[in-house]
Amino acid sequence: MPHDTPVPRDARTGPVGVGLIGAGMISDAYLTNLTSFPDLRVVIVGDLDPGRARARAEQHGVARSGTAADVLADPDVELVVNLTIPAAHAEVSAAAIAAGRHVWSEKPIGIDRESSRGLLADAAAAGLLVGVAPDTVLGPGLQTARRAIERGDIGVPLSAQTTFQWPGPDLFHPDPEFLFAAGAGPLFDIGPYYLTALAHIFGPFASVAAVGSRSRATRRIQVGDRAGTEFAVVAPTHVAAIARFAGGAVSQSVLSFDSPLARMGVFEVTGTEGTLVVPDPNRFAGSVRITRPVTMATVRDEPEWLDVPVADETFGRGAGALDLARCIRGGGTPVASGELGYHILDTMVAIEESITSGRTVDVASTAAPVPLLPEDWDPHAATL
Repeated sequence: MPHDTPVPRDARTGPVGVGLIGAGMISDAYLTNLTSFPDLRVVIVGDLDPGRARARAEQHGVARSGTAADVLADPDVELVVNLTIPAAHAEVSAAAIAAGRHVWSEKPIGIDRESSRGLLADAAAAGLLVGVAPDTVLGPGLQTARRAIERGDIGVPLSAQTTFQWPGPDLFHPDPEFLFAAGAGPLFDIGPYYLTALAHIFGPFASVAAVGSRSRATRRIQVGDRAGTEFAVVAPTHVAAIARFAGGAVSQSVLSFDSPLARMGVFEVTGTEGTLVVPDPNRFAGSVRITRPVTMATVRDEPEWLDVPVADETFGRGAGALDLARCIRGGGTPVASGELGYHILDTMVAIEESITSGRTVDVASTAAPVPLLPEDWDPHAATL
């Protein structure tokens, strides 16, 4: 279902043809969902390694496989799902746009402002849509939290604090180097989940100030055939950032790959009449809870919680691509839009610049308010 005034984009009808580029670890979760949505038809999987693409395609019942070029040349592909490494996101998305395809990109949209702005400008000129992960913001967890905040359940929202810390993805990933390269680290890998959810709640960022550090110059791969291989760490592996939003609210966030103490999904929004716990923004569902102001007599007691009912999770990664596909047919702007994806990238680059300069950095871009999904939004319905 489109989320604003429909603008027809395509004369085709029926399920939208999808080509996926990048058959790495995350593609399994994507394909599990993409192949289950009636409004999508996955027609081809591509990868730098055609053998890996073929194996992933066979695993999920996709008829064709090949290279990225094969995906872009396939006449049945209308929407490219770009699951390449972050450093290649902008290049692959730009190639898809040049080939006349709409794009859903894993986060971030790119690793620099110039190439990311350029692909959005090219898409707009061609009448093509761009969507950018995370699509966890479509899940019942954040949607329920937003409805509670917008109902006034905690009064006027004033501030937020978020925390994601653990030892790092080299614990589980057989090829983790790209997660520690320039344009990666916890800021670019995990930050989009938290920053995007904050923007959904508070609106666009206005300015940021941050500090960062890197605990080690090298790390070792811990799993897989390459276990024991040492690799260089380029990106900061611990980031602490504070932000001010255009509407006046503030937030503080910790993002770390350096902590032996794992604390993930900490996300608290405080308003004039209570604090609301938002589910882990890297998940589609989870509990939403509210606690009210206390008295001096109860300040040391365990808080009393009000549980806000949350619908069951029935979908996962790929929901954003589905939302975009429905906009291709019916018009409108996807919830996880390219405009918002660029604003989050701009904010992350500003955080990097603040780490380097030691100064507060204004965020030059903005993004329109993101509408809530209709309460009856159903990814498993056939609507096209």
